[in-house]
Amino acid sequence: MRLAPIPPGQLSPEQRSLDQQLRAGIAEHLKGFVSQRADGALIGPFIPMLHFPEFGAPSWEMITALARGSTLPKPAHEVAILVTGARFRSRYELYAHEKVAERAGLSAAKIATIVAGQRPGDLTPEEAVAYDLASVLTGGGQLPEATFRAAVAAFGERGVAEIVFLIGSYCMVSVMLNAYDVSVPGREEGLG
Repeated sequence: MRLAPIPPGQLSPEQRSLDQQLRAGIAEHLKGFVSQRADGALIGPFIPMLHFPEFGAPSWEMITALARGSTLPKPAHEVAILVTGARFRSRYELYAHEKVAERAGLSAAKIATIVAGQRPGDLTPEEAVAYDLASVLTGGGQLPEATFRAAVAAFGERGVAEIVFLIGSYCMVSVMLNAYDVSVPGREEGLG
């Protein structure tokens, strides 16, 4: 990793405030994966967010706004995130959201296929729309009209806005994780 996790006792007042917000959001929306070391220092995308709270706090607010007000079916939500993480080959994002997707009811086979960069053949109609939307948008270029119309039919206009912002947010998270070479938890976090 290019940035070291910051133990709670070494946080500045600004970092401490963000750390508390991060922990509250993790506890409420992001359960099932390791997000801190044994000494309490947050890991994953929370490392760069804490190092640069002037950018991390607004980024986190966007992510939590999407979680708080979500109207998307949770499996479709997670499909979009997994497709995004797979496109960027973002190790920690995939590690974390494989766990969240499993809790949301996605099968291990669907998760594995998406993480491998493939489209599972047994997606529900809503999951398929989420997959297609995320696949097209993370590939660059304009969203085709047919894909947009399918998304509006599945999720409504507000739901399409939500999934578009969700995909954009997780593109940012993936880029951040890849830029700072954030890996999956290991021995340092008590896992090996």
